[in-house]
Amino acid sequence: MSTAPRRTAVGPRAARLLPVLPVLLAAALALPVGCAAPGELRDHGAVAPATPSPASVPLWPGAATAPSPTPLEPAASRSPEAPPQPVPDLTVVGQDVTAVDVRTLLTKDPGVTQDERRVLEPCPGCELRAPEYRDLTGDGRPELLLAVGLADAVVLHVYTAAGDRLLPIHRVSLLTGFGAKTVGTDLWLYEPTTASSRTGRLYRWDGVRLALADQKVEGIGPTSEPEPTPSAAEKPTVEKPPGTGPTAVTGGGPAKPVAPSRPSGAPPSAGAGSDPAVGKQPQPTPARPAPPTATPTAAPLPETKP
Repeated sequence: MSTAPRRTAVGPRAARLLPVLPVLLAAALALPVGCAAPGELRDHGAVAPATPSPASVPLWPGAATAPSPTPLEPAASRSPEAPPQPVPDLTVVGQDVTAVDVRTLLTKDPGVTQDERRVLEPCPGCELRAPEYRDLTGDGRPELLLAVGLADAVVLHVYTAAGDRLLPIHRVSLLTGFGAKTVGTDLWLYEPTTASSRTGRLYRWDGVRLALADQKVEGIGPTSEPEPTPSAAEKPTVEKPPGTGPTAVTGGGPAKPVAPSRPSGAPPSAGAGSDPAVGKQPQPTPARPAPPTATPTAAPLPETKP
C-alpha cells in the first residue's frame, strides 16, 4: 500500500491568481481601515465664497476742514429719546428715497428748525448740500442724508423709508467743516479737537435709529518741533580786511596805523612812511640806480721769474 501524499489538481485560472493573492493581502494589511493614504487629496465639498471688507466712502469730499473744536456732550447727560415719527403729509413712492424732493421735505419735517428753513430762501452764509444716499440700515436700500449749512454750523439729517412713509432716524449739529464717511453700514463723523487731533464718532443702526456706538480721538498730523539752535562752532564768522579795524592800545589811546612790510631785496624808497589816514598806506616808489663813481681798471698781473 502506497503512502505518497495525495495531490489536488489545480486549474489554469486558479494558477494565474495564486501569485497575485499575496500582493493584494499585503496591500490590504498596510492600509489602515477608514484612513486615506498619506498625501491623498480629499473633497470636502464647496468652499464658502469670501466676503470682501466694506470700503470707506467719504461723504461730501469737497467740503473744507473746520479749524476750531466743538465740545463733546457726555453720554450720561443725554435723555432717552422718543421713537422717531414719520414725516407728516409726505409719501415715499415704492420706498425710493431718491425720489423725495428735499425742499418739500424741509418744509414738512417738524424736526427742521426755522433757521434751517432759511436755506429755502436767499440767505447769506446758508447752504443746502446735494443729498447723499447710502445704505445705513443693512436692508439693501439706501437712506437719505441731507446736510443743511448755516452761518456757524451744519445740521445733518438722515431719513429711511418705512413702508410708504419717510422716517427720520438721525439728526446732529456739526461744525461747518466736519468730515464724514461711511464704512459699510457704519457712519463716521469727524470734528477737530486740537490743532493736531480730531474726535471721531461712530453711529450704527440699532433697529430704531442711528445710535452712537463708539468715540475716539486720533492724530491728524505730526506735531511741530522747535528749530535747532546752531552751536558756536557752526555760527558763521565775518572776516574783516586788514587795516579796517582799530588796534587795541593800552590806556585807551587812539589806534595806530600799521606800516606795511617792505619786501626783501627791494631798495628803500624815498619818503617812505605811514599816511596819517587810518587804513590807507602809500605805495612804494621804485628808486633810480645811482651812477658809477669811477671807471673800473684792470689790475696788473704779477711777474713770473724764469
